[in-house]
Amino acid sequence: MDVMPQQDPESRRPPEPSPQNPQDPLNLQDPYALPAEGATAVPPPPPTLRTTLRRAAVGAVAAGVLLAGALVAVDDGEGDGPKEPGPVERAEAATTAGSPASLSDLTALIGDRQKWVESHPKDAPSLATLGTAYVEWARRSADTAYYARAEQALKRSLEAQPGERGNGEAWVGLAALANARHDFLAAKRWGETVKKQQPKAWSVYPVLIDAYTGLGDQKAATAATEKFGELRKGVPALARTADLYRGQGWREDALATAREAADRATQPAEKAEALHRLGELAWERGEPEEAVAQFDAALRTDAGQLASLAGRARALVALDRTDEALAAYQSALEKLPRPEYALELGELYASLGLDGDARTQYAKLREMVAAAKKDGVDESLVLARFEADHGDPDTAVELLRGQWAKQHRGAAVADALGWALHRAGKSREGLEYAERAVDTGVRNASYAYHLGVIQRELEDYGPARRHLEEAVRTNPAFSPLAAPLAQEALDALGELPPGGPGDMQPPPPPPPAPEPKPEPKKEPKKEAGPETKPEAPAPAPSKSAAAPSPSPSKPAASSPAAEKPAEADASKSP
Repeated sequence: MDVMPQQDPESRRPPEPSPQNPQDPLNLQDPYALPAEGATAVPPPPPTLRTTLRRAAVGAVAAGVLLAGALVAVDDGEGDGPKEPGPVERAEAATTAGSPASLSDLTALIGDRQKWVESHPKDAPSLATLGTAYVEWARRSADTAYYARAEQALKRSLEAQPGERGNGEAWVGLAALANARHDFLAAKRWGETVKKQQPKAWSVYPVLIDAYTGLGDQKAATAATEKFGELRKGVPALARTADLYRGQGWREDALATAREAADRATQPAEKAEALHRLGELAWERGEPEEAVAQFDAALRTDAGQLASLAGRARALVALDRTDEALAAYQSALEKLPRPEYALELGELYASLGLDGDARTQYAKLREMVAAAKKDGVDESLVLARFEADHGDPDTAVELLRGQWAKQHRGAAVADALGWALHRAGKSREGLEYAERAVDTGVRNASYAYHLGVIQRELEDYGPARRHLEEAVRTNPAFSPLAAPLAQEALDALGELPPGGPGDMQPPPPPPPAPEPKPEPKKEPKKEAGPETKPEAPAPAPSKSAAAPSPSPSKPAASSPAAEKPAEADASKSP
């Protein structure tokens, strides 16, 4: 297996363009500046005839879309035998298979396409490749400034060759860009346009899967995943299928499929992504030791699998290896500055009583969200999660209602909106959204916890107990702040009484006591007259006919269901 040297991420950054000028909006005329070290440190020689022919051939096929594009290198018939592929060739081979390229190879591909379009400014496929490479780099490095460069390159590609005239890969690139910016409706429109014109173009289905998932359309996402599996066999299809099973709560199927993908993966970046998926599945099952092992394996396989740093930090928290967890989170934020990692680290600090450090991370989160917004990235979901638990719940509700209006109705948005409404004092309204998130089938301890707390607030104690139990059973350490509160809320509800749910109802009231019969009234005696007969005396009442004395009624026995449990502060917990 050809593994790239373990480089610092800074050495893999794509070449930085020089300041823009009107004649070169993409800054593509700037000399090709290569990273300082690694496999791409030496400038490439001038293009050979073979390279020129290969690049021309690429223009006749689909531009390499790194999320799902296809690049085909044409053999020129030379009989020199197989050669060791360079970083550009490895990146092209990865995208041809629909797999991720390593960050170092991705850097080389970006530099190669920048150099090429410098002298071929109307090469639509190369511009599409460059634009989509920028999308992938921004997504995997959290450098959102590259999204603007991606948009410019993709638009220039469409100017050189419209999508209606065969440049579908530029449209796919725009769909990938829209997904990365969390604009799932736009991604759906671009993707469905391509699918309508080229229904057998497999490269469009991954972006459609992401768009449908973001919109909460499970039926369409399932159909797109199945179609992708028909058109593109192998590890990419297995990976997408595992993600589908995971989102539907089919844990065993997701695990089996993810393991098969990991076993069949051959390239380092592809293997590392598969191992990272196994780590996430282990974490969600509440198996932190297994999760750490998988995340470590992913990082050993490809140091550019930076998301595994944050995954490893979560699992270390669950193992009470706090110092290591703090170091892992700090490393993740340095190399992959995503706002959700700042939120997680802030909550870890808060759980340790380090409120000042927590506030510092929350301030960083706000800065990251604001910077992303300038680059067209909508981070409303993570900002709303922060506001609901640590800021202004009403602001969180407003943000999430905006997401819902954009048809962003996946499980994550439904859960966050339900919880924000509860935190804003609107638990009855929030219940609908929290139930919707759990009903998707996804096995998420946080979703179950939120629903259980809301139901408890509404005095629906049976379902509340069931969902709180599900949360602590699914992953007992799902959050350093919320997991202890979930257990407290469950303890406050108490244990089920002997006999099961039937004994939870109040006992029937005792039958009413019979009322005593009134005493017979005695008629005054009348004197017998000549024309009247004396009345015969009434017979003495027998003991058996005596009126029963009322028995004292017993007070109704108290029932566990009739008593409201002691309220914990869980309803105001994260």
